[in-house]
Amino acid sequence: MLTHPTLNQMAALGMTGMAQAWKSLNEQDPGQSLDRNEWLGLMLDQEVASRADKRFANRLRNAKMRFPDACIEDISFAANRGLDQSKILSLAQGDWIKAHEQIILTGQTGTGKTWLACAFGRQSARLDYSVFYVRMPRLFEDMAMARLDGRFPRLVDKLARVQLLILDDWRTHSLTDQQRLDLLELFEERYQCKSTIITAQLPVSAWHEMIGEPTIADAILDQIIHNAHRIELKGESMRRSEENQNLTQQTEQKTINPQT
Repeated sequence: MLTHPTLNQMAALGMTGMAQAWKSLNEQDPGQSLDRNEWLGLMLDQEVASRADKRFANRLRNAKMRFPDACIEDISFAANRGLDQSKILSLAQGDWIKAHEQIILTGQTGTGKTWLACAFGRQSARLDYSVFYVRMPRLFEDMAMARLDGRFPRLVDKLARVQLLILDDWRTHSLTDQQRLDLLELFEERYQCKSTIITAQLPVSAWHEMIGEPTIADAILDQIIHNAHRIELKGESMRRSEENQNLTQQTEQKTINPQT
Protein backbone atom coordinates (compact mmCIF):
# COMPACT_ATOMS: atom_id res chain seq x y z
CA MET A 1 0.00 0.00 0.00
CA LEU A 2 1.33 3.45 -0.93
CA THR A 3 1.77 5.76 2.06
CA HIS A 4 4.55 8.18 1.09
CA PRO A 5 3.26 11.45 -0.44
CA THR A 6 5.65 11.19 -3.39
CA LEU A 7 4.46 7.66 -4.17
CA ASN A 8 0.85 8.73 -3.86
CA GLN A 9 1.39 11.63 -6.25
CA MET A 10 3.10 9.39 -8.82
CA ALA A 11 0.25 6.89 -8.58
CA ALA A 12 -2.33 9.68 -8.97
CA LEU A 13 -0.55 10.81 -12.16
CA GLY A 14 -0.51 7.24 -13.50
CA MET A 15 3.26 6.92 -13.14
CA THR A 16 3.16 3.48 -11.57
CA GLY A 17 6.49 2.47 -13.14
CA MET A 18 8.27 5.45 -11.66
CA ALA A 19 6.60 4.85 -8.30
CA GLN A 20 7.79 1.25 -8.23
CA ALA A 21 11.32 2.31 -9.24
CA TRP A 22 11.37 5.04 -6.58
CA LYS A 23 10.31 2.53 -3.93
CA SER A 24 12.91 -0.03 -5.05
CA LEU A 25 15.70 2.55 -5.13
CA ASN A 26 14.84 3.70 -1.62
CA GLU A 27 15.13 0.12 -0.42
CA GLN A 28 18.25 -0.81 -2.42
CA ASP A 29 20.14 2.48 -2.21
CA PRO A 30 19.25 3.97 1.21
CA GLY A 31 22.53 5.88 1.38
CA GLN A 32 21.80 7.40 -2.05
CA SER A 33 25.15 6.48 -3.57
CA LEU A 34 23.59 7.23 -6.94
CA ASP A 35 23.22 10.90 -7.84
CA ARG A 36 19.90 12.53 -8.72
CA ASN A 37 20.40 12.17 -12.47
CA GLU A 38 20.98 8.43 -12.13
CA TRP A 39 17.89 8.06 -9.95
CA LEU A 40 15.79 10.00 -12.44
CA GLY A 41 17.15 8.00 -15.37
CA LEU A 42 16.36 4.67 -13.71
CA MET A 43 12.88 5.85 -12.76
CA LEU A 44 12.15 7.04 -16.29
CA ASP A 45 13.43 3.77 -17.76
CA GLN A 46 11.09 1.86 -15.47
CA GLU A 47 8.15 4.08 -16.42
CA VAL A 48 8.82 3.64 -20.14
CA ALA A 49 9.05 -0.16 -19.74
CA SER A 50 5.88 -0.24 -17.63
CA ARG A 51 3.90 1.74 -20.19
CA ALA A 52 5.20 -0.44 -23.03
CA ASP A 53 4.08 -3.56 -21.15
CA LYS A 54 0.62 -2.06 -20.63
CA ARG A 55 0.29 -1.12 -24.30
CA PHE A 56 1.35 -4.62 -25.33
CA ALA A 57 -1.18 -6.21 -22.97
CA ASN A 58 -3.92 -3.91 -24.27
CA ARG A 59 -3.05 -4.64 -27.90
CA LEU A 60 -3.16 -8.39 -27.26
CA ARG A 61 -6.51 -8.10 -25.51
CA ASN A 62 -8.01 -5.97 -28.29
CA ALA A 63 -6.62 -8.26 -31.01
CA LYS A 64 -8.90 -11.12 -29.87
CA MET A 65 -6.60 -13.69 -31.49
CA ARG A 66 -7.46 -17.37 -31.43
CA PHE A 67 -3.97 -18.22 -30.15
CA PRO A 68 -2.82 -15.15 -28.15
CA ASP A 69 0.19 -17.03 -26.72
CA ALA A 70 1.58 -18.04 -30.13
CA CYS A 71 4.99 -16.47 -30.66
CA ILE A 72 7.76 -16.41 -33.23
CA GLU A 73 10.22 -18.03 -30.81
CA ASP A 74 8.09 -21.20 -30.64
CA ILE A 75 7.82 -21.77 -34.40
CA SER A 76 8.91 -25.24 -35.51
CA PHE A 77 11.14 -25.12 -38.57
CA ALA A 78 10.94 -28.85 -39.26
CA ALA A 79 11.97 -29.63 -42.84
CA ASN A 80 8.63 -31.17 -43.80
CA ARG A 81 6.70 -27.95 -43.04
CA GLY A 82 8.36 -25.91 -45.79
CA LEU A 83 9.11 -22.88 -43.62
CA ASP A 84 12.12 -20.74 -44.51
CA GLN A 85 13.64 -19.76 -41.16
CA SER A 86 15.52 -16.76 -42.51
CA LYS A 87 12.35 -15.44 -44.17
CA ILE A 88 10.25 -15.87 -41.03
CA LEU A 89 12.83 -14.16 -38.82
CA SER A 90 13.15 -11.35 -41.34
CA LEU A 91 9.37 -10.81 -41.33
CA ALA A 92 9.48 -10.79 -37.52
CA GLN A 93 11.40 -7.49 -37.72
CA GLY A 94 8.18 -5.82 -38.89
CA ASP A 95 9.51 -3.94 -41.94
CA TRP A 96 6.67 -5.40 -44.02
CA ILE A 97 4.14 -3.59 -41.83
CA LYS A 98 5.98 -0.30 -42.23
CA ALA A 99 5.85 -0.86 -45.99
CA HIS A 100 2.09 -1.73 -45.83
CA GLU A 101 2.65 -5.19 -47.30
CA GLN A 102 0.68 -8.39 -46.77
CA ILE A 103 1.33 -11.98 -45.72
CA ILE A 104 -0.57 -14.85 -47.33
CA LEU A 105 -0.49 -18.21 -45.52
CA THR A 106 -1.79 -21.23 -47.44
CA GLY A 107 -1.87 -24.93 -46.71
CA GLN A 108 -4.11 -27.83 -45.83
CA THR A 109 -6.29 -27.87 -42.72
CA GLY A 110 -4.29 -28.39 -39.54
CA THR A 111 -0.89 -27.37 -40.89
CA GLY A 112 -0.65 -24.42 -38.49
CA LYS A 113 -1.74 -21.44 -40.61
CA THR A 114 -3.85 -19.84 -37.88
CA TRP A 115 -1.20 -20.38 -35.20
CA LEU A 116 1.49 -18.84 -37.40
CA ALA A 117 -0.76 -15.89 -38.24
CA CYS A 118 -1.31 -15.31 -34.51
CA ALA A 119 2.44 -15.53 -33.88
CA PHE A 120 2.94 -12.73 -36.41
CA GLY A 121 0.09 -10.88 -34.73
CA ARG A 122 1.69 -11.13 -31.30
CA GLN A 123 5.04 -10.01 -32.71
CA SER A 124 3.36 -7.03 -34.35
CA ALA A 125 1.76 -6.08 -31.02
CA ARG A 126 5.24 -6.25 -29.46
CA LEU A 127 6.37 -3.76 -32.10
CA ASP A 128 3.54 -1.46 -30.97
CA TYR A 129 1.17 -1.99 -33.91
CA SER A 130 -2.57 -2.39 -33.45
CA VAL A 131 -3.82 -5.88 -34.38
CA PHE A 132 -7.25 -7.40 -34.92
CA TYR A 133 -8.09 -11.03 -35.71
CA VAL A 134 -11.32 -12.26 -37.29
CA ARG A 135 -12.35 -15.42 -39.09
CA MET A 136 -13.60 -14.63 -42.57
CA PRO A 137 -16.93 -16.48 -42.17
CA ARG A 138 -17.56 -14.34 -39.07
CA LEU A 139 -16.44 -11.20 -40.91
CA PHE A 140 -19.01 -11.75 -43.65
CA GLU A 141 -21.72 -12.37 -41.02
CA ASP A 142 -20.79 -9.15 -39.19
CA MET A 143 -20.79 -7.18 -42.42
CA ALA A 144 -24.22 -8.53 -43.40
CA MET A 145 -25.67 -7.62 -39.99
CA ALA A 146 -24.01 -4.20 -40.11
CA ARG A 147 -25.68 -3.47 -43.44
CA LEU A 148 -29.07 -4.29 -41.95
CA ASP A 149 -28.75 -2.05 -38.89
CA GLY A 150 -26.82 0.81 -40.48
CA ARG A 151 -23.45 0.11 -38.83
CA PHE A 152 -21.63 -0.87 -42.02
CA PRO A 153 -19.67 2.39 -42.53
CA ARG A 154 -18.52 2.35 -38.89
CA LEU A 155 -17.51 -1.32 -39.12
CA VAL A 156 -15.45 -0.76 -42.27
CA ASP A 157 -13.87 2.33 -40.73
CA LYS A 158 -12.91 0.35 -37.63
CA LEU A 159 -11.34 -2.42 -39.70
CA ALA A 160 -9.62 0.10 -41.97
CA ARG A 161 -7.85 1.77 -39.03
CA VAL A 162 -6.25 -1.42 -37.67
CA GLN A 163 -2.58 -1.51 -38.60
CA LEU A 164 -2.54 -5.31 -38.95
CA LEU A 165 -5.76 -7.13 -39.81
CA ILE A 166 -5.67 -10.93 -39.64
CA LEU A 167 -8.31 -12.54 -41.88
CA ASP A 168 -8.33 -16.21 -40.96
CA ASP A 169 -9.84 -19.19 -42.73
CA TRP A 170 -10.69 -18.12 -46.28
CA ARG A 171 -12.44 -21.32 -47.21
CA THR A 172 -13.16 -23.01 -50.51
CA HIS A 173 -16.73 -21.85 -51.22
CA SER A 174 -17.44 -19.05 -53.69
CA LEU A 175 -18.44 -15.60 -52.49
CA THR A 176 -21.87 -14.08 -52.95
CA ASP A 177 -22.30 -10.83 -54.89
CA GLN A 178 -22.59 -8.83 -51.66
CA GLN A 179 -19.59 -10.54 -50.04
CA ARG A 180 -17.46 -9.66 -53.06
CA LEU A 181 -18.49 -6.01 -52.85
CA ASP A 182 -17.95 -5.86 -49.08
CA LEU A 183 -14.48 -7.40 -49.36
CA LEU A 184 -13.55 -5.05 -52.18
CA GLU A 185 -14.60 -2.02 -50.12
CA LEU A 186 -12.57 -3.20 -47.13
CA PHE A 187 -9.42 -3.78 -49.17
CA GLU A 188 -9.80 -0.47 -50.98
CA GLU A 189 -9.91 1.32 -47.63
CA ARG A 190 -6.74 -0.45 -46.48
CA TYR A 191 -4.81 -0.42 -49.77
CA GLN A 192 -1.25 0.91 -49.45
CA CYS A 193 -1.83 2.23 -45.93
CA LYS A 194 -2.32 -0.88 -43.76
CA SER A 195 -1.18 -4.53 -43.69
CA THR A 196 -3.19 -7.75 -43.76
CA ILE A 197 -2.52 -11.43 -43.06
CA ILE A 198 -4.77 -13.88 -44.90
CA THR A 199 -4.90 -17.62 -44.25
CA ALA A 200 -6.53 -19.93 -46.79
CA GLN A 201 -6.77 -23.59 -47.66
CA LEU A 202 -6.76 -22.97 -51.41
CA PRO A 203 -3.59 -21.85 -53.20
CA VAL A 204 -3.52 -18.28 -54.46
CA SER A 205 -3.89 -19.54 -58.04
CA ALA A 206 -7.45 -20.68 -57.21
CA TRP A 207 -8.58 -17.45 -55.54
CA HIS A 208 -9.79 -15.75 -58.73
CA GLU A 209 -12.28 -18.53 -59.39
CA MET A 210 -13.30 -18.63 -55.72
CA ILE A 211 -14.06 -14.91 -55.59
CA GLY A 212 -16.20 -15.18 -58.69
CA GLU A 213 -17.06 -12.17 -60.85
CA PRO A 214 -13.88 -11.53 -62.90
CA THR A 215 -13.76 -7.74 -62.71
CA ILE A 216 -14.19 -7.62 -58.94
CA ALA A 217 -11.85 -10.58 -58.48
CA ASP A 218 -9.16 -8.73 -60.46
CA ALA A 219 -9.62 -5.62 -58.31
CA ILE A 220 -9.46 -7.52 -55.02
CA LEU A 221 -6.47 -9.66 -55.94
CA ASP A 222 -4.56 -6.70 -57.34
CA GLN A 223 -4.71 -5.06 -53.93
CA ILE A 224 -3.58 -8.04 -51.85
CA ILE A 225 -1.25 -10.16 -54.00
CA HIS A 226 1.26 -7.92 -55.77
CA ASN A 227 2.99 -6.86 -52.52
CA ALA A 228 2.34 -10.01 -50.46
CA HIS A 229 4.84 -12.37 -48.84
CA ARG A 230 3.57 -15.88 -49.59
CA ILE A 231 4.15 -18.77 -47.20
CA GLU A 232 2.87 -22.25 -48.03
CA LEU A 233 2.75 -24.66 -45.10
CA LYS A 234 3.25 -28.28 -46.01
CA GLY A 235 3.17 -31.65 -44.29
CA GLU A 236 0.51 -33.60 -42.45
CA SER A 237 -2.04 -32.07 -40.12
CA MET A 238 -0.41 -31.05 -36.84
CA ARG A 239 -3.71 -31.76 -35.09
CA ARG A 240 -3.61 -35.35 -36.30
CA SER A 241 0.02 -35.65 -35.17
CA GLU A 242 -0.90 -34.36 -31.70
CA GLU A 243 -3.82 -36.79 -31.50
CA ASN A 244 -1.55 -39.70 -32.48
CA GLN A 245 1.03 -38.60 -29.90
CA ASN A 246 -1.64 -38.43 -27.19
CA LEU A 247 -2.92 -41.89 -28.15
CA THR A 248 0.64 -43.25 -28.01
CA GLN A 249 1.17 -41.74 -24.56
CA GLN A 250 -2.12 -43.21 -23.32
CA THR A 251 -1.20 -46.63 -24.70
CA GLU A 252 2.20 -46.49 -23.02
CA GLN A 253 0.60 -45.54 -19.71
CA LYS A 254 -1.86 -48.43 -19.94
CA THR A 255 1.02 -50.78 -20.74
CA ILE A 256 3.02 -49.56 -17.77
CA ASN A 257 -0.02 -49.50 -15.46
CA PRO A 258 -2.32 -52.25 -16.81
CA GLN A 259 -4.57 -52.11 -13.71
CA THR A 260 -5.51 -48.42 -14.14
